[in-house]
Amino acid sequence: MKQDLQYIFVHGLSGWGSYDEAYKRMPYWGMRGGDLIAYLKEKGCSCAAASVAPGGSAWDRACELYAQLTGTVTDYGAVHSKKYHHERYGRDFSKDPLITWNEDTRLVLLGHSFGGATVRLFAELLANGDAEERKESGEVSPFFLGGRGRHIHSLITLAAPTNGTTAYDMFEDENFHPEEVKVSFWSPSLAALMSKGTTAETDERDSRDFAAYDMHIDNALALNQRIAALPDVYYFAVPCSYTEKQADGTHRPKKGMEPLFVMRAAQIGAYTGKTAGGYVIDEKWQENDGLVNTVSAGAPFGAPARVFEKEHIEKGIWNVFPPFDGDHMALQGGLMKKHDIREFYLELLEMTDGLK
Repeated sequence: MKQDLQYIFVHGLSGWGSYDEAYKRMPYWGMRGGDLIAYLKEKGCSCAAASVAPGGSAWDRACELYAQLTGTVTDYGAVHSKKYHHERYGRDFSKDPLITWNEDTRLVLLGHSFGGATVRLFAELLANGDAEERKESGEVSPFFLGGRGRHIHSLITLAAPTNGTTAYDMFEDENFHPEEVKVSFWSPSLAALMSKGTTAETDERDSRDFAAYDMHIDNALALNQRIAALPDVYYFAVPCSYTEKQADGTHRPKKGMEPLFVMRAAQIGAYTGKTAGGYVIDEKWQENDGLVNTVSAGAPFGAPARVFEKEHIEKGIWNVFPPFDGDHMALQGGLMKKHDIREFYLELLEMTDGLK
């Protein structure tokens, strides 16, 4: 690698990273295909896998990511923690930082699934901080002061519900009946297994401080409004697609999709309707990867974007890849089905390394 870039991988909902025991049993990055981080390190890439709250909000996860990278105590902010009813401070990473952070640190952030929202909000706060937290009297985390966008080189989202996912909204639409979508006999049981731990927790925190809230379409679009594309950062989005359009216009999962996703893929592929906030979900939302709508996994709606061209990559604009032919966990190496994604990531990292 030519540049001294730190590649930071951030897992999605219900995921795990290098601080978690589960990573030793099965690395989230690589899964059935083997430890991706170890492979990339062998190729000369400086990589690390963060561990953020599996079901936490984009805000809480961004704060945890900052603490891990800078080797500090997790600070969720005085204003935020009071508003959402949880402790202000969390785990102390001062003795076990994810990387060595200094003024020359330059990051390439990769977020899979809800990790995409995590890294986007992290970059926003690092660059621009938060006005409400700055107004609070007393000690304010440097994370909320902003002014350090120079540390972000590139940002890559992978199968991310950047604009939300109908996997949540369709269950709240009284005009749609997901249980009527026909699937194989075993699919409902497997879908229930997949959904375990993906709903908002029932602890003392406000229900708006969870990933499940952030991934509703209305809320994802609202989050997008506060996150600006930084002019000196390279942005990439890699959507996934593993459904086929049927004669009746709906989408059905392709043969070979992870069994855990089959029922949800069929339901997403059959749904059109309207969100609680009035946003219209039309047919373009039906193509999906088993959990995330393909149209949602591109650039944030309204943000500057272009179709990815390797010879014409611009800063401050989302470069959107053609949909990757795979389900929601294909880019992770597969939960039950093995995918070798090592060369895909190596090429991705070599591409970002070549960008000035």
